[in-house]
Amino acid sequence: MTTISVPLPPNMVEYIENEVRVGNFENKAQLIRKALEKFRENEAVESILRSERDVKEGRVFYGDLKEISKKFKK
Repeated sequence: MTTISVPLPPNMVEYIENEVRVGNFENKAQLIRKALEKFRENEAVESILRSERDVKEGRVFYGDLKEISKKFKK
């Protein structure tokens, strides 16, 4: 596993340390991993919601994906 150092403002450090201290997480790394997992989940949900909005608003392309993508490469 790789270690990454990231500077954080004092309020975030305090929050992380408090979450570990009260037992919500075993350690700081577990909290950060969980936060990143949640961020990825939120991005996936937002992508789906954005796609649903596109369909409702008629921004849908039909046909061969390779042919459609050529139109955007010009």
